[in-house]
Amino acid sequence: MRAGRSADPHRPQRQRTDGGRPLAEIEYFYSAHSAFAYLGSARFLEIAQAAGRTIRHRPMDLDQLMVRIGAVPMAERGPVRRGYFFGREIERWSEERNAPVTATLPAGHRKDQTLPNAVLIAGLQAGRNVDALAHAMLQAHWRDDVDLTEPGNLEPLIRDAGLDPAALLAAAGTDAVLAEYRANTDEAVERGLFGAPTYVVDGDMFYGQDRLELVEKALRKPYRKGFYGGGGR
Repeated sequence: MRAGRSADPHRPQRQRTDGGRPLAEIEYFYSAHSAFAYLGSARFLEIAQAAGRTIRHRPMDLDQLMVRIGAVPMAERGPVRRGYFFGREIERWSEERNAPVTATLPAGHRKDQTLPNAVLIAGLQAGRNVDALAHAMLQAHWRDDVDLTEPGNLEPLIRDAGLDPAALLAAAGTDAVLAEYRANTDEAVERGLFGAPTYVVDGDMFYGQDRLELVEKALRKPYRKGFYGGGGR
């Protein structure tokens, strides 16, 4: 992260306009336990704030996405590949982004992550900004080894983000919240996402936190529309 430019996830984003029209949101597909979403989280908030864009959070079931697109589960990949993509890459990007990580896989990482993702959606459905909460969850899991599937671990994160733990935890199990969670996952499959995090800027999809500098550039000036589709306005 660039010195002196760290984003404050608690500060509401100021939406800029283009000729009087609000600028489009940045779509953000991720899961609350994603390693690479965590590594890019602070930088992403910084970029969105600088561009005056709000973030449209789309928490999804990352495990289901991987199954439905035919990806080989991480646990079934060879040790060399796992060591590189889920080991050395995390170590280097942790240093590059100044985002410390645990020395081992965080607690509860292999569990069903419906609860933390549903809590985020509950906040959105209540009309609240969840930028700070999403960042806090990712950071707590990967930096502090917090199991996000335990309600008692989520309560202080929700409270510190200025939200109501009891209300969000209660709403997390409702039909409306779970339906949106499934819809986000379905849409991720339909739109050809590969994993998390994925950012969509004016219709142009960027997969992986290592594309954040491209996201930053696209927010200033969209890339030309190419043969494979995508591209900005």
